[in-house]
Amino acid sequence: MDRLPETPPAGEMISPPLFERLGRRGFLGTTGGVAGYTLAAGRVMAQTIVTTPADGLVAGDIMIPAGDRDIPGYRARPASGSAWPVVVVCQEIFGLHEYIKDVCRRLAKEGYLAVAPDYYVRQGDPKNAENQQAAAAIAMRKPDDELFRDLDATCAWAASDGGNGEKLAIIGFCRGGRNVWAYAAQNPKLKAGVAWYGPIAGQPSALTPRVPLDMAADIKCPILGLYGEADTGIPVEGLRTMETRMREAGKRFTLVIYPGAPHGFHADYRPSYREEPAKAGWRLMLDFLKGNGVA
Repeated sequence: MDRLPETPPAGEMISPPLFERLGRRGFLGTTGGVAGYTLAAGRVMAQTIVTTPADGLVAGDIMIPAGDRDIPGYRARPASGSAWPVVVVCQEIFGLHEYIKDVCRRLAKEGYLAVAPDYYVRQGDPKNAENQQAAAAIAMRKPDDELFRDLDATCAWAASDGGNGEKLAIIGFCRGGRNVWAYAAQNPKLKAGVAWYGPIAGQPSALTPRVPLDMAADIKCPILGLYGEADTGIPVEGLRTMETRMREAGKRFTLVIYPGAPHGFHADYRPSYREEPAKAGWRLMLDFLKGNGVA
């Protein structure tokens, strides 16, 4: 497959001819309060298509001191070297399962210390939820102020594990993509953020008092947004509004919309997976991180 162009200027939409030929193969369904995911009955089973071995890595479960308690997490980094650039990985609503752990190993193979905190632990365990509605309910109970403290603790833990706190980025998928936006409005130490189909709109609440559309003026690092045109929960019109607000606020935002791709197109354990945009987005993400000093 041809390589995508280098990271485009802020606000440019990439529509590679290859993806224009994919057509509308979207995974369509109702959102049920979690943008883009069809909330069907039954547990979500995270059996990944892509499996990254841990050879040459230090990888495994960890515990992160986070104020009132330790929270579980997963870390992967190269077995040799030191001062690795740090990437915090934010999970979807479905918990810290094998797909998210594999994402950490993929990043470690690129030379990163990747760490995924299980920040829903106080609210419950989405992996064991009876159905997707129950998993969503757990995620929606997470207060932003608590989330930010947990992410701060994760960044501190990564630095204590040999990570370079001056080369810090955050990526996330679905609800985790939304959390990328939110944390990028909080932590001035971030060098880059990558939101994979992270919701930008919604109804503010006492727990989540602002949505990303209201955060543009406060974003503290360049953001890469990887979205699908066929995402029924995140309309292209809303993304264009976000693009405008970021530009008016003088922020760096690179928006990439893949024609025909549904929500969750990177999630290789779900029917929404689309191999070509998933791989293209991954390469573009790595270029974006390196281009913003996280390498």
